[in-house]
Amino acid sequence: MQPFEYTSPTSTSEVIQLLGAGETRALAGGTDLLTLMKSEVVTPQQLVNLKHTDLPRGITLDGDTLTIGALTSLSEIESSALAQGHAPALVEAIAVAATPQLRNMATLGGNLLQRPRCWYFRSPAFHCWLKGGSECQARDGENQHHAIFDRSPCVAVHPSDPATALVALDAEVVLRGADGERSVPIAEFFALPTDERRTENILSDDELITAVRVPPQMDMRGTYLKAMDRKVWAFALVSVAVTLRLDNGRIADARVVLGGVAPVPWRSAAAEQVLVGQQPDAALFDRAAQAALADAQPLKLNGYKVPLAQALIRQALAALSN
Repeated sequence: MQPFEYTSPTSTSEVIQLLGAGETRALAGGTDLLTLMKSEVVTPQQLVNLKHTDLPRGITLDGDTLTIGALTSLSEIESSALAQGHAPALVEAIAVAATPQLRNMATLGGNLLQRPRCWYFRSPAFHCWLKGGSECQARDGENQHHAIFDRSPCVAVHPSDPATALVALDAEVVLRGADGERSVPIAEFFALPTDERRTENILSDDELITAVRVPPQMDMRGTYLKAMDRKVWAFALVSVAVTLRLDNGRIADARVVLGGVAPVPWRSAAAEQVLVGQQPDAALFDRAAQAALADAQPLKLNGYKVPLAQALIRQALAALSN
């Protein structure tokens, strides 16, 4: 690990000022950032501790809008009666995210910002495209855990379980930077990496996530399912977050979002179009699952993800329709 300075300010404004000054990173739980620093994937000159600032933490319900402060730990969300009642799919996603010890340390803001677990990206032996190189070694290499939707030069997948659930819940992210505060739909906050921006989100260098807001769900039911290569405490091979609203025996509204299949949580408008307006049954669920994966382009070693994702979609839809 490269040497660095450590600063512990007391205000968010001071943090933002420090972030805009150069090679500085914000430190919350540190469960991802410190591992990146140890492997020298990132080498900040300064770490800014967020834990003693006025950055929001905790969970509140304003009307029917659930607001979660960025410094709220995953374990706090998991045990929150407000979160369990308003956003059960989010709680289900957090319950299968990492170990209990890591959930005690990890913050929601940090979890959404974590970088891919691709072994080429994490290894100092490779200068992959995402780190500024000219090629993605995973594309023709060991890619059994990588993306099946090919829309970016990078084929790593987004590692966050809560992110996938929050997209299905139509959440928004509250950001604060030198130019003030802005709110962004979380589906727009996550963005495929490009040559000009080799990250998986649109956060500026001088911005912080301050909170996440989950809007009223209007009788929507939700669930989160995850397939792992170990029974517990592993990153998703494939995951799915689904929300449904039923009206007079038909599906009035639907969200279908996949994790573990792209560099960002992958919402399937095609599957949702198949579902809305229809009576739920096994044949409909199968058509929706087929539509969700119709555009998949598996790599050499990860074709298994297509039937796995389809099975999870069918399972989630059946659970929510009972």
